[in-house]
Amino acid sequence: MRLSRTMLAGAAAVALASVAACGGGDGEAQRPAGATALYDALPDAIKEAGVIRFAGDSHPPYRIVADDGKTVTGIDKELQDALGKALGVRTEISIVSGLPAALSGMLASRYDAFNGPVKDTAEREKQFDAIVWMVTRTSYLIPKSGSAAIKSSGDLCGKRVAGTAGSIVEDQVKRLTDWCAKQGKPKIDFIGFADTNGTILAAKSGRADAAGMTESAALDVLNKEKDAFTYVTQTDEQGAGVDQLAMLVPKSSGLGPVMLDAFKEIFKNGEYKRIMDKYGLQNVAVEEPAMNTAAGR
Repeated sequence: MRLSRTMLAGAAAVALASVAACGGGDGEAQRPAGATALYDALPDAIKEAGVIRFAGDSHPPYRIVADDGKTVTGIDKELQDALGKALGVRTEISIVSGLPAALSGMLASRYDAFNGPVKDTAEREKQFDAIVWMVTRTSYLIPKSGSAAIKSSGDLCGKRVAGTAGSIVEDQVKRLTDWCAKQGKPKIDFIGFADTNGTILAAKSGRADAAGMTESAALDVLNKEKDAFTYVTQTDEQGAGVDQLAMLVPKSSGLGPVMLDAFKEIFKNGEYKRIMDKYGLQNVAVEEPAMNTAAGR
């Protein structure tokens, strides 16, 4: 049966409408309803995927991993949800075995970002955009059942300290070891682990005399195990200072500047303050986010 011109025109119109609804025939993603300028600025790869893939190790209270090894709660999850809402895309977290796996995974395009929190350094800024969103000091959990007499951070000289390999804590322990040497005291023996849980277990089992971590992480452990630990905090004299902690995004992805704008949005709408207040992180909050600050320091 031959179709009339009217019927053919109608069929063509339906076909064109279907192509438009699917985002066109050139591979472009369909623009979500109510998408903002932040969404429009996202790299095409993110818009097409409709998701930002975060790498994350087990690091309470930032990432609290359930027994299934997949479900994640904590600061990181809430922060990512807020950022995803501002950007108009969803977010997901894949659990990895520490910082090296997160960095290599991003460079291999398996993940789009890692929220650490990880120290912003000039060396890391060569490959990653670093969005600074908090500061910290390193603290050391001391098991109450241990035999080591550690009443202050200076008493860590000559002791075994567990920490996450490649993290800010390892760098802080090196500074504290330098301070020990200047005081004529023995060096600290650093033992590296894949994540914070491993460092806590090492201290509990007696393999280490102390477990180093961010102060917020130490406070989280103390809240959960009040009778198991005490803690001490590294001082400015011992090289602590105030380190700037950041989310890392591969420079090659083009996501960094847009993510910075998303951070600015959650600072403006109050979500950042709400999350920091909820987890008792007021003393390490920053007034505004910044990107790639290490090179200028």
